[in-house]
Amino acid sequence: MLPTPLNETVLSRGLLDVLIRAGLIAILVISCFNIFHPFLDLMLWSVILAITLYPLHGLLKNKLGNSDARAASLIVLIGISILLVPVYLMGTSMAESIQQSIEVVKSGTFHIPPPADSVAAWPVIGKTLHGFWLQAATDLTGLLQTVAPHLKGPSLSLLGKLAGAGVGLLMFVFALVIAGVVMAYGEKGSRSAVLIASRVSGPQKGAEIAELCTATIRAVAQGVVGIAFIQMLIVGAGFVVMGIPGAGLLALAVLLLGIMQLPATLITIPVIGFVFATEGATAATIAFAIYTFVGGMVDNVLKPLLLARGVAVPMPVILIGALGGMVTSGIIGLFIGPVMLAVGYQLFWQWVNDQPAAAAVADQPATPSQG
Repeated sequence: MLPTPLNETVLSRGLLDVLIRAGLIAILVISCFNIFHPFLDLMLWSVILAITLYPLHGLLKNKLGNSDARAASLIVLIGISILLVPVYLMGTSMAESIQQSIEVVKSGTFHIPPPADSVAAWPVIGKTLHGFWLQAATDLTGLLQTVAPHLKGPSLSLLGKLAGAGVGLLMFVFALVIAGVVMAYGEKGSRSAVLIASRVSGPQKGAEIAELCTATIRAVAQGVVGIAFIQMLIVGAGFVVMGIPGAGLLALAVLLLGIMQLPATLITIPVIGFVFATEGATAATIAFAIYTFVGGMVDNVLKPLLLARGVAVPMPVILIGALGGMVTSGIIGLFIGPVMLAVGYQLFWQWVNDQPAAAAVADQPATPSQG
């Protein structure tokens, strides 16, 4: 039966109402996102830190009179101290070094020895390096005036990077404070996460998806940050025992490389070369070289053991998610990437295993009829 004009009018009005409502909802969502977008990274870091530190919050809560606020406040204070004390010591050391360098230059006692004639015989760079070194030894002021215009761009870029690092550190401190507030309301947050996941993926899978996201973030924190910290302690101890100049800064560089998923051998191999060049091949330097090289490779052994620990997802999925997230979104992608990939992996296999009833019946072997 053909629809009457009245029915067509009703359908048109219904469709128009749906389109208007969808448009208004889209405008509301876009507006909310634009307002919240400047704080997106801050809130993501806060949630990641809160999920990572919440087991420690539970341990401290039982020892502090079952108070969520006290436990969260203590974790925040300890975290800020761990962050700011090394930064303060590093800044003080750098300021003293710069001041001493300026005083040495002003006093006129600074002198660069002339290069050996054998330097000019080095392949590719020998003649250029010999001329540059000789000019620095004979006319350092003229060399600095010549080089200064070329150093302006890299110097400004370096200052910009340092400023960005300072802003990132401040954002991390604010994220830690917000994470303390989130941990103080951890139980309500956990229930809210389960409700949201249940609304998105269904009541049967909501709790499972929320638990998967939580376990993945904690596994990445242990498998990336934890391993980088262990590697820093191992390699840094060797640097300190061997008396390497700037051992603390080099150990910090090992930590940063580990977090960025770059090999620690970028630091350990040049240090080994420096030790052999300055002290020669002795029993102590050979033992140091073996220890440092193995310490720089220890992450290859620990990652398979810790990265996917407690997560119902294969380790390669977590590792690929961490590396891909790091490439696309920076440090925060280390956590977001594995979570997204792990949830997608779980949902994909749930869809694969959720076969239609007709296909399941067709796959069953036929039974002989009774008669």
